[in-house]
Amino acid sequence: MLRLEELRIDMGGGTLDADLSFAPGRRVAVLGPSGAGKSTLLDVIAGFRTPISGRLAWGDRDLTQVPPQARPVSILFQDSNLFPHLDLARNLGLALRPDGRKPGAEEMPRIEGALARVGLEGLARRKPGTLSGGQQSRAALARVLLMARPVLLLDEPFAALGPGLKREMLTVVREVAETLGALTLMVTHDPNDARAFAQDVVLVTDGLVHPPVPVEPFFSVPSKAFREYLGELG
Repeated sequence: MLRLEELRIDMGGGTLDADLSFAPGRRVAVLGPSGAGKSTLLDVIAGFRTPISGRLAWGDRDLTQVPPQARPVSILFQDSNLFPHLDLARNLGLALRPDGRKPGAEEMPRIEGALARVGLEGLARRKPGTLSGGQQSRAALARVLLMARPVLLLDEPFAALGPGLKREMLTVVREVAETLGALTLMVTHDPNDARAFAQDVVLVTDGLVHPPVPVEPFFSVPSKAFREYLGELG
């Protein structure tokens, strides 16, 4: 269980409050207006920001002051965060060798297996610049698969992709999350993405992270806050 206990987060001119929990293995869409604090919430969970007050915990472990590299969390950004001068084998190898050393012969089968799992079989020696945007996103997901951490954060990773490719990538993310059994939080502006991907939805608005609501009731009986959000989009 990921628990955010009475967290207060500095938003630079305001605050964001969160007091909720997420069950292991759930797929959660994080919706809300631009600037509401969706990415900030992910930054706090990943350890890139420290809350003003409150506590963040995974199971019995207090993560509030734990540095990012020591947390049971992996994160995927919109730009995929691949190193352009390294081939995919070296990029994925960072999940197994954080010191940056070249993957050894014993690690290559795992790397090649992860690439095959996301549809990039045989591309281990290609550099990111030779791949399409969708292929780069798949490579980043393969690295997440190798990291095998129980919490996966996605900050609008497919916003730059066309509708068809985005739907395809959401399917791949769902498969990766299920393979890992990972709690997955995905920031999106698109309610259709939430419907396609998530089991639960969290709304971030007016300085508050609302508790998760299962997808069907969230959309079939929308809250006042969500109706206001949709009105803002319109």
